[in-house]
Amino acid sequence: MLAATLTAIVAHVLLPKGVDPRSPLSFIEIVRHLAEGSITYFDVCLVFLTATFFMSLFKEAGGVAYIVRKIVQTFHAHRIVCLLLLCFVMLIPGAITGSGTTTVLTVGALVGSVLMAMGVPEDRRVALIFILAAMSAACPPVNLWAMMAAAGANMPYVGFALPLAVLSIAGALFATFLLAGRGEKVDLTTALSDLPEAPEKWNGFRAAAPFVVLIALILAGRIWPHAFPTVGLPLVFMIAAAAVLLVSPVKLRLFQIARNTVENMVGLVGIMVIVGMLTQIMTLTGARGLLSLEVVVLPIGVLFAALWLILPVSEGILQYAVAPLLGVPLIMLFNMRGLNPVIALACWSVMWPLGDCLPPTAVVGRAAVMELGYEGKYYGGFIRVVLLPMLAILALCTVAMIFSKEIGTLIGG
Repeated sequence: MLAATLTAIVAHVLLPKGVDPRSPLSFIEIVRHLAEGSITYFDVCLVFLTATFFMSLFKEAGGVAYIVRKIVQTFHAHRIVCLLLLCFVMLIPGAITGSGTTTVLTVGALVGSVLMAMGVPEDRRVALIFILAAMSAACPPVNLWAMMAAAGANMPYVGFALPLAVLSIAGALFATFLLAGRGEKVDLTTALSDLPEAPEKWNGFRAAAPFVVLIALILAGRIWPHAFPTVGLPLVFMIAAAAVLLVSPVKLRLFQIARNTVENMVGLVGIMVIVGMLTQIMTLTGARGLLSLEVVVLPIGVLFAALWLILPVSEGILQYAVAPLLGVPLIMLFNMRGLNPVIALACWSVMWPLGDCLPPTAVVGRAAVMELGYEGKYYGGFIRVVLLPMLAILALCTVAMIFSKEIGTLIGG
């Protein structure tokens, strides 16, 4: 907010005639641009809030605890199967909400306690929770980076599901077996003692029903586009939330959960609002174009290598603002060079959330550290361990980016 306001003030002082000399840049116009920018990602904020509300209801109803306990009870003697299912559980909240922080707050502590019962060291345990949270935020159907960059480039958010799923799931599985693949089987007694009890009436049908409703509504519009009414993602999540209320064996404090959801998400929603304001002002003053130009004028070979550093670091500094700031010019550049912009944007959208453990923001990284009660060194311990899986995921995305044209042709994109 401060950056956007100061930029607007500087624009008012240094550009009294505006970017266009024929259009004076008055104070009222600056306020108008700030107001317009604040609602740029209004639809994304609605998706964010409704999806998180759905997951919060499911957690409060005991669904998350039931699923994790069931996995541990059934597969505690089969380490690989148990890890696969825990990885899947970690991917669901972020895939639905688009937020790695939501993943950490919803299931991070539960999965962390199971990993501890498996004998996974503390550094690796926290690093794995972060990587899985980052990959869950990148996983479809909701990827905020891809949605915001596509919106800025007037490109429909279509065709991203498969490449995003392949890259994020591959990265999550690699990190899971790299950091937790070796060790003992789950200590069932220890694991269950650390997990909260689920209501007795929970069963497989109750746990699956809300997600079946969610997936059915999302797929119906794509399978029968002319026969099924257009249902936006916010309404889809609210219908799925209603399904949670119907199957929940316990009475839920609906308004209290809704209030807690808004309070927990106000910081992240605020980031989305400020990102829109900052992007609008940077576009007005030309700063956005200047920064974008510095990136796109790099030789393509240098750009491929530089994106390893540029994307995660910029995410650590600007959070979601990097999507419209860097994503839009990169889309144009890759399109002009004959590369597939959908595959390329999917690659960038998996690389960006890896920077959520880097300063100055480090939102997801610090959330994982706090949620799991990590007492080691942040940079000397956590970051050191998380570096190898991060580099592997960046390498995978870079290869997919280089061969985006061939991959797009292969999958019919």
